[in-house]
Amino acid sequence: MKSYRAIGIAALTTFAFGLAFAQTPAPQPTPQPTPQPEAAEQAPASEALPVPPPPAIVGTAWILMDAASGNVLAGENIDEPLKPASITKVMTSYVIAAEMAGGKVKPTDQVMMTENAWRKGGAGTDGSYSGFQVNQTAPLLEMEKGMVVQSGNDAAIALAEHVAGSESAFAALMNQYAKRLGMKNSHFANATGLPDEGHLSSAHDLALLGIGLARDFPETYSYNKIKEFTVGPITQPNRNVLLWRDSTVDGIKTGHTSGAGYCLMASAKRDDQRLVSVVLGSTSEKQRASDSQALLNWGFRFYETHKLYDGNTAVATHKLWKGAVDTLELGVAEPLLVTVPRGRYEQLQPTMDVPATLVAPIEKGQAIGTVKVMLDGEVVAERPLVALQAVERAGFFKRLWHELLMWWKST
Repeated sequence: MKSYRAIGIAALTTFAFGLAFAQTPAPQPTPQPTPQPEAAEQAPASEALPVPPPPAIVGTAWILMDAASGNVLAGENIDEPLKPASITKVMTSYVIAAEMAGGKVKPTDQVMMTENAWRKGGAGTDGSYSGFQVNQTAPLLEMEKGMVVQSGNDAAIALAEHVAGSESAFAALMNQYAKRLGMKNSHFANATGLPDEGHLSSAHDLALLGIGLARDFPETYSYNKIKEFTVGPITQPNRNVLLWRDSTVDGIKTGHTSGAGYCLMASAKRDDQRLVSVVLGSTSEKQRASDSQALLNWGFRFYETHKLYDGNTAVATHKLWKGAVDTLELGVAEPLLVTVPRGRYEQLQPTMDVPATLVAPIEKGQAIGTVKVMLDGEVVAERPLVALQAVERAGFFKRLWHELLMWWKST
């Protein structure tokens, strides 16, 4: 019996080799993707103009980013860790919103203005304050607006104590969420931005934070466009003067200490495009505002953002060996957007880098290769290509047949 089985296997193998020689498959070229934005999102054709240098900015560091694509349009010293002053409170807002989304706190929670918060951040200090009464409570939502609009240090500390039990414990949460947002050059020691050892962030990190707040918690972000807020008998204006100068500006936060200088994170949305600017270490309130406005105007005038591919939608189909099916659809996990100079969209050159041979099994979401988008020889966007479906291994005979075909192609 064993000899008959061996003879049968040998015959099958000989037959498969014969088929391999008789039916050599044609080479399977790797498909190349091309930009296919949705028709509704295509901007009217515009003449390509040379992009002039960005405006001259007074400050230690600054950046301009597109919120949708994440492309840095211009900047200087963008990754240098610096004192962020009260822009810190954007991180405080993000943590509160995230903890609220997780059910840890509610907007109706009664937050106590503790003596500690009042002494460290209240009216008796040199910093900005909200005016909530010491040893009395206020709804969390009201306390947060006092922090956001009035930049109240007292409100920030009280909120931190309510959410995490102490300001130091809250700072630990800030650092955890900062890591999730990709903020690589930041460390938070308090909820206010008051001078503290090792309390640092960068222009790039703060722009990522502003983009993250607008994207993840739009309602919380919207508090930043409130122009004034009243606590008891005290009404205070929002210190972001761009809210009065430019109707497209809807945030986000000012900051100032003697060590940090004058700082401003600004954001504006025109049509479907949002830009975020950060200026750190400026010389005055007027200078930080005029420079931020100039950056936003320059960015909107000379750049536009397009969606090349939807997330989880096939951009290419690749040959697959030894699988239950013979092809594998590839795409990007999230929408791929790119910001380019106006009028240059048609000149984008997308390319794919995918292994020549793909063999099952394949897991859904498995990284297979890379799609790059080039302009003038430079990479303007790069994302992993992932498998859009799982593919199990084929049966024994199909795997054997594919093994022979792969051997034949390699010779």
